[in-house]
Amino acid sequence: MEYKNNPLSPHLQIYRWHVSSLLSITHRIVGVINIIALTLICFWTMFLLLGENNYELFYFFLNSFFGKFLIIFLCWSFSFHILNEVRHLFWDLGYGFDLKIAKITGILTFFGSFILTILFYLIGKNIF
Repeated sequence: MEYKNNPLSPHLQIYRWHVSSLLSITHRIVGVINIIALTLICFWTMFLLLGENNYELFYFFLNSFFGKFLIIFLCWSFSFHILNEVRHLFWDLGYGFDLKIAKITGILTFFGSFILTILFYLIGKNIF
C-alpha cells in the first residue's frame, strides 16, 4: 500500500495561525525571558548590597537608551505573562473555552499588556 497522494497534516500552505496558538508560543518565550530577568534583578540587588561603586555600572546602563528600552520591554513581558496567566486560571476553572470567547480574551490579553505597560510608564514618569 502506497499513500503518495495523501496531504501532510497540517500542511503549511493551508494552516492558519490562531490567536491562542500565537499567545501560547509568546507565553512560553516570555516566561523564559522573565526567569532570566528575575535572575538579573537578583544580581542587581546583590550589587546594591555590596556598595555604591558596584551600583554605578548598573545605574549608567539603566539610564542609557538601551537600558530604558529593556525596562519597558520587561514591563510589557511581565504584564503579558500575568494577564495570560489570569486567562489560563479562568480556563482551569472551566470558563472561556468557547472559540469566540477564547479569541476575545486572547486579544484583550495582548492589548491589555500594552495598556498596562503604558500606564506603568506614565506612573513612573509621575504623569498619571
